[in-house]
Amino acid sequence: MSTETRADPRLRYEASGTDLGAALDLFSDAYEGAHFNGANTERSFAYRFRMVGDGSMSLRTTHFDAKATGQATAGDEYVVMWTTDGGGTVDVGRDDVTFAPGTPVVFPSGRPFVFELEDIRQNLVHFDRRFLERVAAEEHGGQAGPLVFDHAQRPRTEDLRGWNAQVARAARVVLGPAEPSPLLLAEIARETALAMLHTFPHQQLAPESPVPQGATSRVREAVEYMHAYAHTPITTTDVAEHVGLSVRGLQQAFQRQVGTAPNAMLRGIRMDRVREELVAGSPGQLTIASVAVRWGFAHLGRFSAAYHQRFGEYPRDTLHG
Repeated sequence: MSTETRADPRLRYEASGTDLGAALDLFSDAYEGAHFNGANTERSFAYRFRMVGDGSMSLRTTHFDAKATGQATAGDEYVVMWTTDGGGTVDVGRDDVTFAPGTPVVFPSGRPFVFELEDIRQNLVHFDRRFLERVAAEEHGGQAGPLVFDHAQRPRTEDLRGWNAQVARAARVVLGPAEPSPLLLAEIARETALAMLHTFPHQQLAPESPVPQGATSRVREAVEYMHAYAHTPITTTDVAEHVGLSVRGLQQAFQRQVGTAPNAMLRGIRMDRVREELVAGSPGQLTIASVAVRWGFAHLGRFSAAYHQRFGEYPRDTLHG
């Protein structure tokens, strides 16, 4: 009689050392980084990185005894981070959020961000993007679409208590000595995903992303990114960085494949969103100026003329119609 041994479903990775350059390379690879730079502090430099989880969710810890700056991205994941020692700033120069022990922060999603940190002991929860979006769709209703977390808004104290309790439960399963079943890992990942959605302010975007005929590869990805994040102050520089092209390379790819410039595409998408709001609204509920400014059109005279050129009527006609 033979006994079948089940393989541990958890994925693991650990690294440590005292080489600052090796540490910067490791974290740059882990977070699709660029321009990572480090400098020693009063502490003797050492680092440690640990990851345990599966394809849906992983728990990670980082010890890094130095200063570091750079540009990172969450990639195809949604990430919550908090420290037990040390701190820094996320989204430097944009929507700066300072973090310190006891202050969890959601990484900006879908775009690169600049960070600064010093002498940290850091814990992170990573969710696969598609997994969390499916859970959000089941919870909120509708189809799965991109999630945008407001990383600058601090969650309510009572919600943080629930989040902390759920993370502690997840850690006992994911990091515990007993080998969990795939079903148990799936259950704990779903429970933790629901806790994240309940704790951290966010919105679920519509999944529809019309893509012009002829767009392939990086141009398609760029257009989808524009649709998903048109409500944020992204520029074509952000779009180019997201798809791994220079601004000039992005412009050339757009002209070649879809016959328009990327900034014109982004402006058109935002103009379409303005029209959607004006069609759905009424004169007593909103003003044209407030909607236009919210979508990045600060010069109302030029906006009105461009709107008329695109839709054959002026914004006031749409609102009052």
